[in-house]
Amino acid sequence: MENKKKIVIIGANSFQNPLILKAKALGYETHVFAWQDGSIGERTADHFYPISIVERDVILEKCREIQPDAVASIGSDLAMLTVNYVAGKLGLPCNSMECTEISTNKYAMRKAFRAAGVPVPGFYEADAETTAADLSGLKLPVIVKPTDRSGSRGITKVEEWGQLSEALQASVDNSFEKKAIVEEYLTGPEYSCECVSCRGKHHFLAVTKKYTTGEPHFIETGHLEPAPLTDAQREAIQKAVFAGLDALKVENGASHTEFKLEGERVRIIEIGARMGGDCIGSDLVELSTGYDFVRMVIDVAAGREPSFEKVREPKTAYIHFIFTKKDLELLEKLKREIPEKIHFISELTEVREGTVTDSSTRFGYFILAFESLTEAKEYVTL
Repeated sequence: MENKKKIVIIGANSFQNPLILKAKALGYETHVFAWQDGSIGERTADHFYPISIVERDVILEKCREIQPDAVASIGSDLAMLTVNYVAGKLGLPCNSMECTEISTNKYAMRKAFRAAGVPVPGFYEADAETTAADLSGLKLPVIVKPTDRSGSRGITKVEEWGQLSEALQASVDNSFEKKAIVEEYLTGPEYSCECVSCRGKHHFLAVTKKYTTGEPHFIETGHLEPAPLTDAQREAIQKAVFAGLDALKVENGASHTEFKLEGERVRIIEIGARMGGDCIGSDLVELSTGYDFVRMVIDVAAGREPSFEKVREPKTAYIHFIFTKKDLELLEKLKREIPEKIHFISELTEVREGTVTDSSTRFGYFILAFESLTEAKEYVTL
């Protein structure tokens, strides 16, 4: 009898769970590593190991015993550091540690983009001691963010130099390496582009339109896919994104590129060499394109070409995050009027108005799938 294929998954929270479930559906034995905190993956995994995802050498030793066919994670920069370290040591497909280090540090990433001629905003590396005089090359307003965090943590828009010190402290407090990046504030709507790469060849999958709370923290309130774009805009996006992926030396797996778009002018904000979080990669891409993106991640991690066979009819997909009681009222209205359009409702925590400070403190979300953008606009504000 043939031995069952094994996959190691780094992380166990609800955003990783679709990867665990997909791997099991594909016949993999799932081995999941994460700090034990009651996350859903602890229960859905075939084997759960209560080891923090940053303990990469401890995980590597355990993986030498497991002998997996693939190592993967979705939607987490921190997890990808461990994925690529462990997979690389085991001789499995992954991105290089050089790629990982550049793509998980916003300052190193900007330098790589600038060197390769990729269009980016002006930027400066900073710490808690940086002053306005150090930033004389940048014009107000500016965005201040940690160099090495995701999930909208520690991000502030600074309109006056008097606000700089407090903004830098918030970013440095949220940074693992205690550094911040200060960058030119770009106008125009914000989008993300989802791709999958295999052995250095990039495949364009989808563009997502992002909705946020706006100033000062820009926490995502929703995402729409596919974003309404012209053919010329799509071409310009693909060209800029692929150049960015090459600059970061991304060769294998999913990627999530955030950018601003003014007409056909693309300015890359950052690229994560991993699937987009907030259910963009795990749910919205499949709903809006018909492609099984999660399976693609597993296939590439196991050394196979990704399949572009459509597994469902493409729809207009929208995720709405819960911040207030009003969001809950919208969900109840949709349950009454169009229950068949509701794709998923997350576990919901008690709504405490005005206490959301970053992505991790939202109270839940729901995902909708419509026949068209026109139909979507009948029910949600886009």
